[in-house]
Amino acid sequence: MDKLAQKKEREFGMSAKKFETPLMRIILYGFFIGIIVLLSLLFARTFQLQVFKNKDFLAQAEENKYIFYQIKAERGVIYDKNLKQLVSNQPSFDLIYNGKASPDVINEVAGIIKKDPEDLKEGVVFQDLNHETLIILETKIKEFSGFSIENNSKREYLNGEDLAHVLGYLGKIKTNDYVGRSGLESYYEDILKKNSGKVQVEKDVRGNIISKEISSLPEPGKSLVLYLDSGLQSKIKEELEKKLKDINSVHGAAVALDPKTGGILALVSLPSFDNNIFSQGDQKGIENILKDKKEPLFNLAISGLFPTGSTIKPLIASAALEEKIISPLKKIYSPGYIEFPNKYNPEITYKFLDQAPPDWYDMRGAIAVSSNVYFYTIGGGFGKQDGLGPTKIKKYLEFFGWGKETGIDLLGEVKGLVPSPEWKKTVKKEGWWDGDTYNMSIGQGNVLTTPLQVASAFVAIANGGKIFQPVVVQKIIGGEETQPKIIRENFIDPENLQVVKEGMRQAVTAGSAVILSDLPVKAAAKTGTAETGKENIYDKWVTVFAPYDDPQIVLTIMIKDVPGFQTAVLPVAEEVLKWYFSK
Repeated sequence: MDKLAQKKEREFGMSAKKFETPLMRIILYGFFIGIIVLLSLLFARTFQLQVFKNKDFLAQAEENKYIFYQIKAERGVIYDKNLKQLVSNQPSFDLIYNGKASPDVINEVAGIIKKDPEDLKEGVVFQDLNHETLIILETKIKEFSGFSIENNSKREYLNGEDLAHVLGYLGKIKTNDYVGRSGLESYYEDILKKNSGKVQVEKDVRGNIISKEISSLPEPGKSLVLYLDSGLQSKIKEELEKKLKDINSVHGAAVALDPKTGGILALVSLPSFDNNIFSQGDQKGIENILKDKKEPLFNLAISGLFPTGSTIKPLIASAALEEKIISPLKKIYSPGYIEFPNKYNPEITYKFLDQAPPDWYDMRGAIAVSSNVYFYTIGGGFGKQDGLGPTKIKKYLEFFGWGKETGIDLLGEVKGLVPSPEWKKTVKKEGWWDGDTYNMSIGQGNVLTTPLQVASAFVAIANGGKIFQPVVVQKIIGGEETQPKIIRENFIDPENLQVVKEGMRQAVTAGSAVILSDLPVKAAAKTGTAETGKENIYDKWVTVFAPYDDPQIVLTIMIKDVPGFQTAVLPVAEEVLKWYFSK
């Protein structure tokens, strides 16, 4: 023992050995106490988990035991008026990834579907698996934790481009489901698609399926029958495409209506697109369509606005007769133009030309040869002859459905424009002058309509005065049949409309539409040439109804940007109607 220890021993009355022994005991005692406390805590936690949390764990275990899957409902199909199927649902299988898979599994799956592993993101990683790939995946899918195969149906459009703007297409949403994005697919989404069913799958702890039980059955969507004649649709598209190619133009549209119901017999917009590209999920193809400067997705028939040119004249004639501005037999002389001085500066003279030969014209003859001077006069007034004026012109054009939506069962329709002095003052900050009325009287200036609005207006002339709401769907199978809806009637005396019809008949027998005189049935027609603001470039129109004595079809055709004074639309109408009445 060293001296320091001896000294402490003397001071405290104990040896170093006595001091060291109790210290070791204290340490051991503390160690045992710690063990007891730890065991107590573990016991308490175990008791808590077993007693208090037991229900939660049981619920989680039960939840993991059962998995619910959707049974997608079959989408309704679409038929034309002759019950020709236009759309079908084809079986399809998609590969789904939940975002939780090992690198080895991801690499193996990527090799099978021939994709870069980096491209395998959560969601649908491969749509519409081909037969060979599907078999390989199905044999190994249990080994590919995180991946599953989903049974789907693929929408197939049997006529492709012919009916793209009418039928529309489907688009995928976040739930990996498909909804209508345009056309009838969108407008009738709630009819075509109903509620999905559910199946309950029971699994064991290893993930093996023990049982399957259907908890709710899917409700299939209802199918549609259209007024549309798919044969007529294809024929119009064929002839219109041919003519566009001949004249080196791009855009055209056509609408055919049943004048007894307002049913859409055909609705064509060019250029078109293949709606199967969207249903197949062809991303490159979709991008090409979206980037196309020709805008194939744009529906010219219901969304395109154009000046009508002389197509407006039968409507102006109807209004003038109804307002008793002029009698049918009164003749107006056309020297080939009219001119009048500026009311603020008499030294300035305005000249409005006529393309019809100089002659005396009554109303029937003026419609037949499309005399501008005659319609300048009854529209805006000239000399001793009173005119309708802009307010009455607007009133009757709106009666015929211009300047407002027709209410067709397709999305994207626009109203068009029927100008007025108030509109010009508000929008253009300019006053109205006589020249505006003259231009309005022959379908120039600021009058803008859609091909559908033009066809719908001529339905009223063909049937004796009824404006129908145009409709594509004739009936819902298992639902209600669509009833023709009359928007307006009796706003023009039938005798006045008869005069206009006779003028349109003369246009075919000896006037501006004489090319249509060789049709298998008698027809009546009115042509139109509208200035576009481009030199020597015009928009061309024709509207025909036939047979003349009992109209079954009203056909409007418009071709945009026609060089020179080519007839353009008339040969298309001729070929279409020859085919239609010869089939």
